[in-house]
Parts: sequence; structure tokens; C-alpha cells
Amino acid sequence: AIGPIDWLAMNTAKGPLSDVRVRKAIAYAVDKNFIHKALMQGTAADSTSGIHPDSPFYLAQDGYDVDLKKSAALLDEAGFPVKDGSRMSLTIDFGWPGVKPQVEYVKAALKKVNIDVEVRASADFPTWAKKMGTGDFDMSWDTVFNWGDPVIGVHRTYLSSNIAKGVWSNTQGYANARVDEILAAAGRENDPAKRKALYAEFQQLIANELPLYVTNALPYHTVYSNKIGNPPLGIWATSSPLDRTYLKQ
Repeated sequence: AIGPIDWLAMNTAKGPLSDVRVRKAIAYAVDKNFIHKALMQGTAADSTSGIHPDSPFYLAQDGYDVDLKKSAALLDEAGFPVKDGSRMSLTIDFGWPGVKPQVEYVKAALKKVNIDVEVRASADFPTWAKKMGTGDFDMSWDTVFNWGDPVIGVHRTYLSSNIAKGVWSNTQGYANARVDEILAAAGRENDPAKRKALYAEFQQLIANELPLYVTNALPYHTVYSNKIGNPPLGIWATSSPLDRTYLKQ
């Protein structure tokens, strides 16, 4: 219903991250297995696409299994050799405390391929949102919802007409005319099979150009004591009214 997925957002509009080889090098340096098992403690499902794996339009892509040698080779090829122990310096932002472990992990992971990362914690959510919405960042950890249809929740991230239109727009500054064309066609298409084919091509392009690196589908759980009567369950859980929830005697 909401399709939340986690990803490492990368600003494709400026600096080293404008080179797809650098973005791929970062993906090869980030160990998704560590994120799934250590940080998410086995609660999260894998995802390799900007479309949630529970969607009928999802098509799994070849992942970027951790490979530090391949990562280093791509950085060398892109013109970022190691100088005085470092290839480049990047920033990574986060907007809420719950994702700080992921951000700190990315910093440690990229250090292994000689990329220095400065972690930037925002004072509050609006501060982070402004940075994202105006493209004032190199990388950021983000959770974005697919909602009920890709037209609502997926297109906004990749359409070139939606660049820097506020938080959860095309904050990566990504522009690809073929992607624009595919998404426009998919939005008009009523035949489910034809839509699926269009979104399959879209996902293949995104996996290759990597404006962001998807790590997992984000699980939503409700945890409650057995002393609670009629606990709020479902996708909205404690965002629902609590007028019928009570403490058992």
C-alpha cells in the first residue's frame, strides 16, 4: 500500500558523483549484506530497483555485490587516483536519527576505497528537506514511498521535469530523455502487460545509471505489550487513532 524503500541518494548533477563510474564504485563498496543482517537485523527484504519488490511491476536487477577491487578500478578509471591516502571528499546527510547507523556505515565502507566522507546531521527535518529539495548535498540516506502506483510514487524521483522541486522530488538531479519517454508512456498505458514491459526497461536503465543505490524494502512493524487491548495494527499502526486502544486490567 505504501511501498517504502531505503536508498543511498547520490547527486548526479555536480562533482564526482556526476560520473556513473563513481556512483557504481560506491555501490560496489557498500555491503548490502551487512546492512540487511547487522543494521536491519534480518527484518528487511532485499530490493534492487526503485520499484518496491511487492509491486507487480518490480523486476529484480543484477545487484552490486560488494567488490572493493572493482570499486577501486572504477575510481581509477574515472580519474580519481589515491593521493595522500584519499581519492576525494564527499558529504552524506541524514534527516532523522533512525538512519544514523546506515549513514555512519557508508562512511566506514567508503573509507575502504579511500573516499573520505563527512557526515552531516541536520538540526531538524525541515533543514534536511531543504538540502535535499535544492540539491545541496552529495549523498544522503533516504526512505521513499512508492504509494499505490508508480505514477504516484516512482515517477517523481526520475522525471527530469521534477528536478529540485522540493524533498522527495528528483532530488538526485537525474536526467535521461529515454527514462522520461518510458515513464510518460507507462503513465498513459492501460494494458498491464505493456505497462510491465515499459517499467522493466525503466528499471534496467536505472540499475545501469544508478542515480541512487537501493538497499532494501523498509519493514513496518507494530511492537506492543500483551497488556495492551485492541492495539492499532496495519500499515498505519500508531499513526491511527488510539481512542479504542486500552490498558488491560
